[in-house]
Amino acid sequence: MGETWKTACPLNCFDVCGLLVTTENGKVTAIEGDPEHPITKGKICGRGKMLKDRMYHQNRLLHPLKKINGQFARISWDQALDEISLKMKEIKETYGPTAILHSYDYASSGLLKELDGRFFNYFGGMTKVIGSLCWGAGIQAQQYDFGNSLNHHVEDIQNAKTIVVWGRNITTTNMHLYRFIMDAKKQGTKLVVINPIKNGIAKQGDLFLPITPGMDGHLALTMSKIIIENGWYDQEFIRHYTVGFEAFKKELEKINIKDISKEINIDVKDIVQLAKWYAKDRPVMTFLGLGMQRYTNGGNTVRAIDALAALTGNIGIAGGGVNYANRLVGESFGWEELLREDLRMEYRTFFRPSQAEEIIKAKEPPIKMMFISRTNLLTQLPDVSRTIKALEQVETKVVLDLFLTDTAKMADYVLPVASVFEEEDIYYGSMFHSYIRYGPKLVDPPGEAWSELKIWSELAKRLELQGFERSREEFFEIALKPLHPFGIHLSVLKEKQQIELPLPKIPWGDKRFTTPSGKFEFYSEKAKNDGYSPTAKIMYPKESLTSSASVDPHPYQLLSIHPRKSIHSQHHWLNQQKELKPFVYIPKEIAEKERIEEHDQVMVYNERGKVIGKAKIVKGNHPKTIMIEEGYGLDTGGNVNYLTKNGLSEMGNSSIFYECFVSIKKMIEE
Repeated sequence: MGETWKTACPLNCFDVCGLLVTTENGKVTAIEGDPEHPITKGKICGRGKMLKDRMYHQNRLLHPLKKINGQFARISWDQALDEISLKMKEIKETYGPTAILHSYDYASSGLLKELDGRFFNYFGGMTKVIGSLCWGAGIQAQQYDFGNSLNHHVEDIQNAKTIVVWGRNITTTNMHLYRFIMDAKKQGTKLVVINPIKNGIAKQGDLFLPITPGMDGHLALTMSKIIIENGWYDQEFIRHYTVGFEAFKKELEKINIKDISKEINIDVKDIVQLAKWYAKDRPVMTFLGLGMQRYTNGGNTVRAIDALAALTGNIGIAGGGVNYANRLVGESFGWEELLREDLRMEYRTFFRPSQAEEIIKAKEPPIKMMFISRTNLLTQLPDVSRTIKALEQVETKVVLDLFLTDTAKMADYVLPVASVFEEEDIYYGSMFHSYIRYGPKLVDPPGEAWSELKIWSELAKRLELQGFERSREEFFEIALKPLHPFGIHLSVLKEKQQIELPLPKIPWGDKRFTTPSGKFEFYSEKAKNDGYSPTAKIMYPKESLTSSASVDPHPYQLLSIHPRKSIHSQHHWLNQQKELKPFVYIPKEIAEKERIEEHDQVMVYNERGKVIGKAKIVKGNHPKTIMIEEGYGLDTGGNVNYLTKNGLSEMGNSSIFYECFVSIKKMIEE
């Protein structure tokens, strides 16, 4: 008989699901949802269930590899770590520690995964990637407006009279929110969905608005103008708890409602209706997705939506809020002592979305060595061709991974790492709920795979670095130290398995914001000092269907969305072989114009590259928008980042994946 354990899903996802994992004879035999998790309640997606398939796949890396004469050869851990540490010493002595780049992301979560930062800080510094491929612009925007980015407790949805899902495809990326919204709808709550794509949740909406990509801020500001002109705004909230209202109001005077209506592809009557709901049918709870800020105007867009909610008094009340991230979850831990950033002697940063360009241009010092962990750069960074050039330029590349990914294939050393259930950790998320969960080690890693903590610890020994003599339990207690006053210790977490962090259920309920003024800031002096507009304003993406159609040679906008069956590139190859190429989702308007039929093989292309996929014709989407799921490998011909471009949003050091224009044509079978 097997034994069943409580643990959590480590995938980089909103939900951080509770899992029940069965083991027998030293192997994981089953993965199910844990019905005792307060939020996920026993429901998990196929990607969570495939964690077992990933663990035991025949292609799992079992031994350290070194590239010799262009081919990988098996070597011992001692040889790998001796050679890597020697190279690090030589580079540090010759160029300084910033000639080594640590490029990472969050493919596999877990609190102790962050100790790679501790290693490089004890090393004396490094070049580190900062910014975000996902959410950075929105985070910075909400810091200007509120002082931080916080979520209402998900159960507070029951207090909302109207729910607005703005740019979030919850059926793919946040499936457990769906249940809470459907329960609220049964009680009479209205649902509005704003998205260029008529996704799963949009089909349940009382009002669906197929907005022009990158124009969400225009809609929010136009609604604000209508609300002010009709006197529908919350004068008490504005008078007592905000600054900069008059400056914001003046900015709105520039808006022509009829012109904006045409640009954003939404009728004036629907704009007015939604404005009235925000102002007259409170409370309104708004859920923001990450896609709307993947443009050069992304931060401004989120500021515009924040301002709309504040204008109508939907902040700091039950059933309200602008829910984008839940930053207090991650901020609850003792990072200062855990990471020891004070030990850096030298430090340089590259922006995560544009790191390929920065590697290519780096001179003082150049990047001589890279450590790549928790990411597959060749499927995740924009403009694949430039990423390949950047990696080719770096003399020594070390990749930590479970598989020989596209990125690992370009490495000089590949170090096999432990998977979830093969090491002990604490799991949490900063995008949705505030429950943390203890994950015990359930089975041993296969072959010679090591935990990442062991790799950094062994490298530290060879480099004669202090700081890694502690046990995992000691590191956990350091991380949990800020929570000790609330009775949260490792022993308590192990006993209870999961604990809800002591965070406010209704952010800003006391109307005390963590901005410089202590109030909600329609006008932010900090934003102005940082070089941005002090208020949200009408701001177009540098390239959009509205602002650049006359100069861009490609007529359609491409949205490279998250896959339904994979977290980025982690699961595509585990699915059926027939899915090795992506679907290209085309609205019927484009299909008719380009004479494309269902299941035709099509080429989507621009000056950066091309993608081959199978046409799938859809109804209800924005009529000039093509959609392709990201994460497909280079060998499939379906890697969408052959098309996307390097660049940064105006704030947050964030990506601009969706600011991408393409052409499409049917491929003629020979």
